[in-house]
Amino acid sequence: MTDVVDIILISMLAVTGFALVRIRNLFAVTMLFGIYSLLTASLFVLLDAVDVALTEAAVGAGISVILLLATLALVGPDEKVARDAKRPVLAFVVVLVTGAGLIYGTLDMPLFGDGQAPAHQHVAPRYVQESPQEIGIPNMVTSVLASYRGFDTLGEVLVIFAAGLGVLILLGAGNRKEFSRRDAKTQRKEKKRKE
Repeated sequence: MTDVVDIILISMLAVTGFALVRIRNLFAVTMLFGIYSLLTASLFVLLDAVDVALTEAAVGAGISVILLLATLALVGPDEKVARDAKRPVLAFVVVLVTGAGLIYGTLDMPLFGDGQAPAHQHVAPRYVQESPQEIGIPNMVTSVLASYRGFDTLGEVLVIFAAGLGVLILLGAGNRKEFSRRDAKTQRKEKKRKE
């Protein structure tokens, strides 16, 4: 039964992803993005990674959609392509340099799956052997993040919450200034009409 649900969720993810690429209305894309995140969170729950599902639902289907809707309220729901836009050469160079730096930083890492890597010699064996008995959670990632590193996970959630709150405050501050400008203009026009 679980396999059938997995196949259905993955099929829905593929259809949603294809629709995201094809649709030009930004409001519809934002809603589909939220649906995609919710489907992903459901898939994580089926994989017993409830902590990752919670983060995906909160950030992907929650905060990100709210921020995108707030942005759409400022710019409008339709995609507008500037015909005279210059090619962003500087942005391309920055992406290339950043990518090269990231690749260079991974050159001295152990190979993927290397049993002799330092991470596999100390803490990981204890988590693998004793986590099911100590915590009672079938997924090791969930047991590590929710129990062994619970305070760290709480700190990460607080940082994400603070970042989202900061962005919402910044978006709200821009709206208040715009509204105060509009109110000032409206008041001046009404004053002129009365005179």
